[in-house]
Amino acid sequence: MHDDPVAEAEGLLYFTDGSLAYAGRYLHQGSFHTHTHSFVEVAVVTGGGAVHHTTTGREPLGRGDVVLLRPGAWHGYEECDRLELYNCCFSVELLHRELAWSREDALLGYLLWTGPYSMGRRGTLSLRLSGDALDACLTHLDGLERLRALPVSHHRGDIIGHLSVFLGNLARAAAETRQDAEEPAGPAHPAVVRAMRLMEGRVAHDWTLTELAGHLHLTPGYLVRLFKAATGLPPMAYLARQRVEVAATLLLLGEEPIAQIGEQVGWGDPNYFARRFKAHFGMNPSSYRRKFTHRSVTISGELRREPRPAGLPYVIGG
Repeated sequence: MHDDPVAEAEGLLYFTDGSLAYAGRYLHQGSFHTHTHSFVEVAVVTGGGAVHHTTTGREPLGRGDVVLLRPGAWHGYEECDRLELYNCCFSVELLHRELAWSREDALLGYLLWTGPYSMGRRGTLSLRLSGDALDACLTHLDGLERLRALPVSHHRGDIIGHLSVFLGNLARAAAETRQDAEEPAGPAHPAVVRAMRLMEGRVAHDWTLTELAGHLHLTPGYLVRLFKAATGLPPMAYLARQRVEVAATLLLLGEEPIAQIGEQVGWGDPNYFARRFKAHFGMNPSSYRRKFTHRSVTISGELRREPRPAGLPYVIGG
C-alpha cells in the first residue's frame, strides 16, 4: 500500500489505495470544467472569487464559503478570479467505519448524511464560515496537509482527529446558517439510524415501507414520522438518494451496461432508473457516464483531467 494519499504517474494525479483523507491548497483562474467524485469532498474558499455551478444552479463564491459534495454530485467553477481553495476529500468507507458515529450526532448527522439530501439539494450543501471559524478550520486542514506524505499506519489517529474537528467546526457553522429553522437537525432516534443502515446495506433489495418498519418493530406511519423528523425525507425517498449515489459510482468506475447497474441498485426497469437518476443529477445515466467518465476523481484510480493552465498547481477534484 502506498502511504502517500496522493501520487503521480505519467502526469496524472490519483488517490492511492488505503487513503483515509486528503487536504491541499489549489488555485483556479478562468474556469475549471464540471466534474464529479467517488468520495466526499469539502471545498473551502480562502481567497478570490468564482461562480460555482452544480445541479441546483449557479452561486457566487468568496472567502469563507464552503461547499460539501456527496459522492456522484457534479460541480465546476466559472469566472474564477484567482480562486483559492482548500480541498478536503475522504472516502465513503470512512463514514461507515471511523466516522460511523457521526450520523447519531445531531449536527454532524445533518452536515454529512441528511443536509445534502434535504430541500432539493441533490447531494450538495453550502455554508459560510465566520473569520474565527475559518481560522479554526484552516488549522486542521493544515494538519491534514502536513500528514499527507507520512505513513498512514503511524498517523491514523492524527488523521481522524484533524478530520473530525474540522467537520465539527463545519457542522456548527451549518447549524448557525440554516435558512429554515424547522429543518431537521439530524438523526435522533435509534430506529432512524438502524433504518438508514438497513437500506444502505442492501440498496438492491426491493424494500417496502411495511417490510422496513417490520424489521424495526414499528408501524409504517410512525417510522415515516420519525424518519422525516430526523432527515427531512421519508424512508423510501432516502433510499432513492442512496441508490443514485451508488449508481453514479458504478457508472464512473465500472464498465457494466447501464441496465445492469440499474438492477444492482434495485431499479430493474431501465426507463424508471433513467428517470430517477435524472431527477437527482439533472441528466440520464448514459449522459452522466459520457460526460464524467473522463472528468472524475477516485480514491483508487487515476485522475483524468484537462491540461492545467501554465503556472497553476495541479487540481484534485475542485
